Amino acid sequence: MHSNINISALNEKQQAAVFSKDKRLLVLAGAGSGKTMTLLQKIVYLIEKENVKSKNILAITFTKNAANEMLDRLIMSSDQTEIYAQKLTDKQITEKEKNALRLKYQSKFQWIKALTIRTFHSLCFKILRKYGVNEFDNQFKILGEDKWNENDEFAEYKAKETVFEVFHKILIQQCDDEKFLFNLKRYILDYFVDKIHINTDKHYFYEKLYTTFDGTKVRSKSEQFIADWFFKNNIRYVYEGKRQVSEKGFTFQPDFYLPDANIYIEHLSNLSYSVNDKQLACEKAGFTVEYTYEKDTHDSAFFSHVLENIVKNRLSENHRTGKMTYQEAFNGFHNHIDEFIKMVNRVMDMIKVENTDLQQIACRAQADQHERVRHFYALAIPLIRKFNEYCVDKSYLDFNDLLIRCISLMKNDNDIAKILKNRFEYVLVDEFQDVNSLQVEFIKLLLTDKTQLFCVGDDWQSIYGFRGSDVSYIVEFEKHFNPSKIITLNINYRSTQNIVDASNEVIKHNKFKIDKEIFAIKPSLQKIMLFAASEEENSMEETLNFCVEQVVKLQKERYTSDDILFLYRRKHVFRPNFSKAFKKAGIKVQAKTIHAAKGLEAKVVFIIGLTDGYGGFPDIWLEDRIFQVIKRANHELLLEEERRLFYVAVTRAKEKLFLISRKGNESSFIGEIPENMLERIDKPLELIKEKLFLCAYCQKQIDELHKFCPHCGNKIKNNEPLHVTPEFL
Repeated sequence: MHSNINISALNEKQQAAVFSKDKRLLVLAGAGSGKTMTLLQKIVYLIEKENVKSKNILAITFTKNAANEMLDRLIMSSDQTEIYAQKLTDKQITEKEKNALRLKYQSKFQWIKALTIRTFHSLCFKILRKYGVNEFDNQFKILGEDKWNENDEFAEYKAKETVFEVFHKILIQQCDDEKFLFNLKRYILDYFVDKIHINTDKHYFYEKLYTTFDGTKVRSKSEQFIADWFFKNNIRYVYEGKRQVSEKGFTFQPDFYLPDANIYIEHLSNLSYSVNDKQLACEKAGFTVEYTYEKDTHDSAFFSHVLENIVKNRLSENHRTGKMTYQEAFNGFHNHIDEFIKMVNRVMDMIKVENTDLQQIACRAQADQHERVRHFYALAIPLIRKFNEYCVDKSYLDFNDLLIRCISLMKNDNDIAKILKNRFEYVLVDEFQDVNSLQVEFIKLLLTDKTQLFCVGDDWQSIYGFRGSDVSYIVEFEKHFNPSKIITLNINYRSTQNIVDASNEVIKHNKFKIDKEIFAIKPSLQKIMLFAASEEENSMEETLNFCVEQVVKLQKERYTSDDILFLYRRKHVFRPNFSKAFKKAGIKVQAKTIHAAKGLEAKVVFIIGLTDGYGGFPDIWLEDRIFQVIKRANHELLLEEERRLFYVAVTRAKEKLFLISRKGNESSFIGEIPENMLERIDKPLELIKEKLFLCAYCQKQIDELHKFCPHCGNKIKNNEPLHVTPEFL
């Protein structure tokens, strides 16, 4: 083995981590502290100094890119010719060619080839393919969210259909059950079309807010039920059609008229007008009128029986009820069906990630106080069950299933578990702050008393809670992996002191964290720049002009496009305004969401959209109550994750940092940075030009209504004192 990685180049804390023989070690690596280098040095040290065989080392990452970066750095450290490094930086080389090159060079260095450096999913895939035949069909296919593409590491093992397509297929099949179909259509109409859970407060009795199965708008849920019952039983009806009932022109507007039965139906609620006059007029005209009552609607089965009795023997013998198809039911509503399927898929993923029993969730949902939530799960749970059955039948595993099946294999097959535990004597986990419940359970199953667990991460950079990651596993590491030791890498090699100090001050406001003080080795050349546009209508134009001017200025200072990075909380903050302005100015600028920029760095960083409130930053999104059934949201913890996201954004900057906000609505995060670290470069507010009235005798300020000067006592002549503006003073 010949590696150019030099352990002596590590600082004291990094060396302590590399040399540590602790069985459970957490390396808390602050932003820019060289965590990847430390992890790679640990691998090299184990092989070179501890004589550990490469095949006994497992390094787990979260993304394929991170795994490839580790391999690339190890290969470059061993490639004395430096050809590999040159080829990787060639912008003409494709991703496919890079992958082939990587495999070729891995084979050149057997110690690298024997290492296991994989993502959680890739590792579980390999284990199940090799050892999982008694757990699952070992010729399984991966069911992904996206279609096949050649750069996908699982490309040749991908199913031809996607998760969404399978759910859609199952939903159509489930709609063969007419009860399910009508319940689904009612849910789509109520909560995706009419949004009755949002519009309830705006409801007035005479507004038609409720959509029936055939698209008629009615005034109440009870009338909606009646109309839907007629529709399901293929009975024609006219809603609120006017009828003349006497020669004097008295008109009657019944709730429903059934032409095939020649009867009228009035639904009476506590808001209905008296029907005495109407009833007498209708009887005189020979009209048959039946009445339904609000009090009877609370029991749907009973109310259906009431309607059956009304139409009984009044329809022709040839009357037949028809069966509605899926296409008929949802023609024109396919976008809403797509959204519903996405919600069901999200719920399924959450249930799997949280390692929760499906039946337990079903029971919890049915106990919810809200009808909308109960009805959603009544539809979703059967679909999820059918989805799981379909995947087993077709030998499909989705990405969460890879972990679930691997965990099950290791729990149920002691021989396989023993093989894996004996194989991986050293388990190294990168980005440990991003782990979820399934991943932690899997890690624990790999460990023995002799296994060395080496985890690297930063609780301050845990930003994937919305995907199921749980920051408590790193904050409470000693609780989950006991006994354990923590080493903190507290030197930031990336950013200047001022940027590091500002990020430290912001993150101090989080309560659920591990306290640490991060120091920089780079001196500060300037303060953090804060630009706040005016509150006027042209604030966006001001912001765009400022940013364009600054980028042009930076380019004149020989900063390249790759040196400048624009970050934003959500895409709408950047597009289309910034992208159009930059294109017009001929600026080409890295621009990413902060989540997508995790792991990146740039000499100059602009963080835009730093305003408070909806669409700003922090942007706390308390998800739909439907998802709270699985995992309850905590406002304080969500705010802390937003603050960690801001911390990540700030610490991407190496030399210069620009914060872009709006005057009078600055993000609360800006207020957490001490004023002495900021340089405000926005326009100051103009002073209000107020008239001042002065006494003509003593020149002191008086009130406009004064008749005598309160200072010198002189009478104000003609009530016309000398007046001046602030500029005069």
